[in-house]
Order: sequence, then structure tokens, then C-alpha cells
Amino acid sequence: MEPLSEKQIRSSFLNCTKGEAARLKLPLDFAQLPWPDLDFLGWIDPGAPLRAHLVLPRGADEGPLGISLRVPSVGRTSAVKSSLCQICLTGHASSGVTLLAAPLAGARGREGNTVGIYICADLACPLYVRGKRQPKLRAGRYEESLTLEERLHRMNDNLAGFTAKVIAG
Repeated sequence: MEPLSEKQIRSSFLNCTKGEAARLKLPLDFAQLPWPDLDFLGWIDPGAPLRAHLVLPRGADEGPLGISLRVPSVGRTSAVKSSLCQICLTGHASSGVTLLAAPLAGARGREGNTVGIYICADLACPLYVRGKRQPKLRAGRYEESLTLEERLHRMNDNLAGFTAKVIAG
């Protein structure tokens, strides 16, 4: 992913108001982000911990696409000891995956309609796929015969499917 400016990020959001986009806090490590290892930028808002944000690159003519998400206020309780991210398919201890809800774009989103996805709680899917970050669960990455490029393609396809649901509003 090419590095993005603060202005590019703030103007990319499609499912929140301009005011909400202006008030969001960028990641604390924004200046040190590993842009070459990111297929998308994801973070929990340091100023509003019940908010998360995803910014995806698109074609040069379109610019990036930002999606605002809601983080559950209470951690989900489950007897399950591990969970799988629906974006990168990394296995985590149950606390390592969380359900995030994105308001739909347009009128349906303003009416309160959302779409949810179970995703890595730290939103670092590209780093897990590349092996740059390891989940707390020992068996976090299952043995796969796919190449890194194929796993990255699958991750991006999964994210595109979720994004399409948000955009379709």
C-alpha cells in the first residue's frame, strides 16, 4: 500500500459524516506505519476506543476508501477457546477476534442498518498473513499449501466482499 496523508484518509470515509471523519484520531504510530507490508490500514481509534477504521487503497482515479466501524462495548463471552478472522483466516485466542459492525453507506446506514464481520481485534491482518506478527494462540496459522501471494489475494477478496456489502447500503 502506498503511504497516505492525513487528508487522504479523512476524505476517504463513505459511511460516516465529514464531522466524524474530521474528529477521528489517526493511529498513534502513524508516522512509523509499515506501509509496504499493508494491504489496508486498520486501527482502533485512540480517542474513541469503541470506534475502528479501515482504509483500503483503490485505483489512482478513485482514491482510498474508508470505512468506519463500531467496536462492541463489552467483550463477547464464549466457551470457544479460539476464533478465526473472516478476513485473513488467522486463528486467535477468542479475545483476538472481535465482531465489528459497519454502518451501511447512504440512507440505510443513517437509519441504523449495519453489517458485521469477525476480524482480528488489532486489525493487523496483512501483518499476520505475511508472518510479521504472530497471534497469541500457538496454532494461529494453519498449514496451507497456498503461496503468500495467494493468501494475500484471498485476504483482499474477503475484504472486498465485506466492503461491497457496506457500499451496497
